[in-house]
Amino acid sequence: MSNYSTGSAASLGLQCCHHCGLLAPETQGHCQRCHTRLALRKPHSLQRTWAYLITAILLYIPANLQPIMKTQLLGQEELSTIVGGVLLLWDMGSYPIALVIFIASVVVPMGKMLALMWLALSVSGRHRRWPRQRTLTYRLTELVGRWSMVDVFVVAILVALIQLGQLMSIYPGSAALAFAGVVIFTMLAAHSFDPRLIWDKLPPDSSQEYPDDPT
Repeated sequence: MSNYSTGSAASLGLQCCHHCGLLAPETQGHCQRCHTRLALRKPHSLQRTWAYLITAILLYIPANLQPIMKTQLLGQEELSTIVGGVLLLWDMGSYPIALVIFIASVVVPMGKMLALMWLALSVSGRHRRWPRQRTLTYRLTELVGRWSMVDVFVVAILVALIQLGQLMSIYPGSAALAFAGVVIFTMLAAHSFDPRLIWDKLPPDSSQEYPDDPT
């Protein structure tokens, strides 16, 4: 067993620059390396996270109910939602593409919002269980969230390539803007959340066994 203290930087009177990672005394106002304003924790982290997250949830409703793509074929207009497009690709036998779009456009955004909600609630409720798992959840959420734009990229490419006048044309639907907003606001929510708040609720003695520690 290690006999050295692993207390947080804040407990030792230090703060970390959010921009370059340089440690500085708690009393120092600006980073000596990059001159960024210093703070022990991201200011108003939970408030910002909840604001961005609620906005993303509200945008997620029209993003799935409204058409994300409009197709004009021989004078007839056809509207496609995200789920409708996935089902159409599945019926056409394009199983890999359908799975990629379903995972990137449905599973990932919903999973990211649920994960951020769980993290924010756990920190607000001062829970001490599973700190390592919650930190890992945050890292994964921050990593995969940006790949949710696959559906928007597909629509943008189709709009740019398929413009054949009266024969066939594809236009973005109102859901494309809402879905892009969902991705942007979930990324802002993840960026605003400070994972160090998870560990602030734990005892400073690192030798104490946490409820999630199997040893």
